[in-house]
Amino acid sequence: MNWLFKLRGEIPSQWKLPLTLIGLVIIIAIWILLTAGESPLTPSKILPKPGDVLGAFGEMYNENDLVKNMFRSLGLNLAGYVKAVLWTIPIGFLIGLFPIIRGMFQKPLDAIRFVPIAAALGLFIGWFGIGADMKVNFLAFGIFIFLTPIVVQRIFEVKDVYLKTVYTIGATDWQTIKTVYFPSVFSKLIDDIRILTAISWTYIVVIETINSEQGGLGALTYMMRRTSQPDKMYAAFLLIILIGIIQDRIFVRLDNELFPHKFQLKNHNKYGQIKATSIFEAIADFAFTAFTWTILGVYILVAINEVTGVLSDIKILDYLFGDTCWAFHFLMISIIFYKAYNFITKHKSKLSSPPKEVENV
Repeated sequence: MNWLFKLRGEIPSQWKLPLTLIGLVIIIAIWILLTAGESPLTPSKILPKPGDVLGAFGEMYNENDLVKNMFRSLGLNLAGYVKAVLWTIPIGFLIGLFPIIRGMFQKPLDAIRFVPIAAALGLFIGWFGIGADMKVNFLAFGIFIFLTPIVVQRIFEVKDVYLKTVYTIGATDWQTIKTVYFPSVFSKLIDDIRILTAISWTYIVVIETINSEQGGLGALTYMMRRTSQPDKMYAAFLLIILIGIIQDRIFVRLDNELFPHKFQLKNHNKYGQIKATSIFEAIADFAFTAFTWTILGVYILVAINEVTGVLSDIKILDYLFGDTCWAFHFLMISIIFYKAYNFITKHKSKLSSPPKEVENV
């Protein structure tokens, strides 16, 4: 048990879940202690009781359109990220790869990072109004100004040994970008995007207070604050935390799927042998795969109904996501194309592989 207090020591895999549960129990126990009794240590207006917060979920579902507000915030989060990434990738690569672009625009871009984003909200309202378009562009800009310098940094972190190797075999500039820079930068950039996800929720809560009639968890917490309902505020915060944890796990899974080479060392023991897959890992893999295909199947049915109205007159996606529904379509269609590409690639590799020779008995 020396690893418990070893500096930067690694937690054994069998201890990760128990320690997490112990930490949660301690936090909840402290929460109960602070709010217990008729005269709690912390007033209920500041920290409501855990039972009141859990009960608030049912009230919000019945009275405050909790599901719709949740999906409005999710749609805003997706739309902001899609726009930010579509801006960041080309601009970041242009600045990082070409000295003329870097010389002209890197310093101004670095300077923009010091602008308080919340203070610039009035500018976006003047440019785009107070609708969903303003909120998406504001969120995308907030992510863009932090993510673009990271892309430039990741480009300069590409190891020279890879560049010298492709130059040795006569690769062109485009081949170098395609086979070296893209894989290296994207394999690290997914971790950076994952970290910025938490920051994006801060911006969402701020901008959803503008024209709060459009809904969202930020608008919901704003309304709860004005009406002095702290139990519902805390319930909304817990829901945002839960969504963030799920998003984080999805990013981890995507990282494993898209860049498996990053985890080759982790999947081997100290003797260089591949570690056996645990029952928990096998169940998690199966559950994630089943969840992915279920979501894709449901999406296809719902998307067909959105266009044709065959299943129902209610357009579910439009109702849930509102003006940011396009971002959800973009995400799901991208996943479908990726799955189709993987299937075709594997099928071609099987067809092109030479048949095994029949051994003589």
